[in-house]
Amino acid sequence: MSESKNTSDHKPSDKAAVKPDRGNLIGVGGIWLAKWSGCLVLIAAAAVVLGWIIQQMWVIILPIALAIVVATILWPPTRGMTKRGVPPAAAAGLTLVLFFAVVGGIIAGIVPSVVAQVPDLANKATEGINTVQDWVQGPPINLQDEQLDNAVHVVIERVQGSAASIAGGVFSGVSTAGSLLVTLGLVLVLTFFFIKDGPRFVPWLHSVSGRRAGRHLEEVLLRMWTTLGGFIRTQALVSFIDALFIGIGLVILGVPLAPVLAILTFIGGFIPIVGAFVAGALAVLVALVANGFTTAVIVLILIIAVQQIEGNVLQPVLQSKSMKLHAVVVLLAVTAGASLFGIIGAFLAVPVAAVTAVVIRYVGEQIDARSVERAQDEDDETSDDPKALPAPGSTSAPDPNTSATDS
Repeated sequence: MSESKNTSDHKPSDKAAVKPDRGNLIGVGGIWLAKWSGCLVLIAAAAVVLGWIIQQMWVIILPIALAIVVATILWPPTRGMTKRGVPPAAAAGLTLVLFFAVVGGIIAGIVPSVVAQVPDLANKATEGINTVQDWVQGPPINLQDEQLDNAVHVVIERVQGSAASIAGGVFSGVSTAGSLLVTLGLVLVLTFFFIKDGPRFVPWLHSVSGRRAGRHLEEVLLRMWTTLGGFIRTQALVSFIDALFIGIGLVILGVPLAPVLAILTFIGGFIPIVGAFVAGALAVLVALVANGFTTAVIVLILIIAVQQIEGNVLQPVLQSKSMKLHAVVVLLAVTAGASLFGIIGAFLAVPVAAVTAVVIRYVGEQIDARSVERAQDEDDETSDDPKALPAPGSTSAPDPNTSATDS
């Protein structure tokens, strides 16, 4: 007993025998870091190439993107008519005619109001600028005429210098296509075919890509379409409610161009955060110039109240959690879209971010499913391995002979 005990005392411990070498660990970590750095470099290079392709194909991509957005809005009434026996071509054509009739009627209704109120608004703007100039020249600011003229000159130069880039951002892709009418015509034709033949596209793609890949493509595209349609329709409803209440408030307060400002608020709702801020600032500015400081403050309070109700009540109720994006993601997407493609890019940034989030979620689901399957397979292999099973006759109960000897 003592000899065996002394022998066991001189055995090296298991931990000391299997202790890994630091150099090996550093090498493994370096290889892992190099591998993922290479992957990130390849992904960045692919993103640059993809951006270059989009820029070169912007003439085609822009009408397709706008047509998809319009198709998500017009698809529910088209689907409702086809379910009631209306041929798909007739349903799509009737929906398009009604849509453009409503949009054209709104534009025709506000143009006379704008034309009639612009001269008076320009005169009041001049008076407001003079009033502000007199105020900043008095106490406590006491600006001199030369300082004020220099500041105005700098602002005018900045506006003139950025006017070309602003106009280019608004009409980027449109001017390349030839004209605004050509782009609108493409959007009209593509929207017609999207809402007419859209249900045939996914089965065709499934048959072309094969059973395995087609299953994933079909699921992802259906989720993207559902998310995009729900997002656009929800944003349209929320923007309409904002524009309605703000427009009513502007009419009650007697602010000029109230219908135009309400429509701008509706359009700005499709560019979250940035659009609401710009539309609200414009409404406050018009109220300040036309009606004075008190009315401008009331308009500011009204806009803040409506936007708070929108952000804290309407959005959580009307928008499902699967379509919600964090405010930071939305802001970064809008900023990137605006910097790359102007106002059109800012408008399309959030829908693109929403469908990208759908793809990322689906990939995450597939990874989780594969991990669970692999863990189950490993458990099955372990249970089938005879080496992993306990030796025959061995039990968890103590051996009676051993226990008797020990006792």
